[in-house]
Amino acid sequence: MASARAAYLAGFAATSNLRAGHDYQVPTSGTSAHAFTLVHDSERHAFSSQLATLGPGTTLLVDTYDVERAVRTAVELAGPDLGAVRIDSGDLPVVARQVRSLLDELGATRTRIILTGDLDEYSIAALAALPVDGYGVGTSLVTGSGAPTAALVYKLVARALEPGPEAGLRPVAKRSVGKPGRGGRKWALRRRDDRGTAHAEVVSTEPPEASPADRLLLQPLVRAGEIVGREPLAAARERHQHSLSELPLHARQLSRGYPAIPTVFVPDGEFAE
Repeated sequence: MASARAAYLAGFAATSNLRAGHDYQVPTSGTSAHAFTLVHDSERHAFSSQLATLGPGTTLLVDTYDVERAVRTAVELAGPDLGAVRIDSGDLPVVARQVRSLLDELGATRTRIILTGDLDEYSIAALAALPVDGYGVGTSLVTGSGAPTAALVYKLVARALEPGPEAGLRPVAKRSVGKPGRGGRKWALRRRDDRGTAHAEVVSTEPPEASPADRLLLQPLVRAGEIVGREPLAAARERHQHSLSELPLHARQLSRGYPAIPTVFVPDGEFAE
């Protein structure tokens, strides 16, 4: 909230933080998330829902699946008075030019283009010559220059087929170029050899077949709205030290850009040695 206030003071046009808008009277603006699109039966249904609620002046997110198809659908549903489209992934200079050309071709000459996606002052300067009307900035703005950040992004991976806690889940995933997702609920284990040394983290969409040496990684944190995953500080410290002790010696080398051990994604829940 403090960052949203400071950003507006320094010249930003609006914030997506509604609490900052309420408490500090900062203008609010934003778009939907990819999860909003994924939770609908189709992109068309998602766009229709947003337009029915917010009107044609809203900003539609068009890169969950296929950008060209999404832009055509957006203009078809909203008409030429569509407020804006947002692009969050892919080769932004190329995609922005393609989208501007397509919007003009479809008669939506006043529809604006908003770019987002790990932008900072340098990337925005490099994009200045594009037919773009605005930018959304998050991590680089809120954390400040030189501060380390964890590149974590919320991804919707499944949605219920019907109401109720026992309903089956349908996998969903973003498929746009540059930021594809992997749909479905996930399981994870640490693959270890007979001496207890870890050599891979295995992620699967089905419960994995663990050997006696392997260690399952998922632990319950919340059940029925109640927190069940708390532990004393001493216990958390001991668990951390135990996890480190499983890593091979080369994993303790100080080298930039390489994982300690590989992560292996296995769609069918099986892991080949």
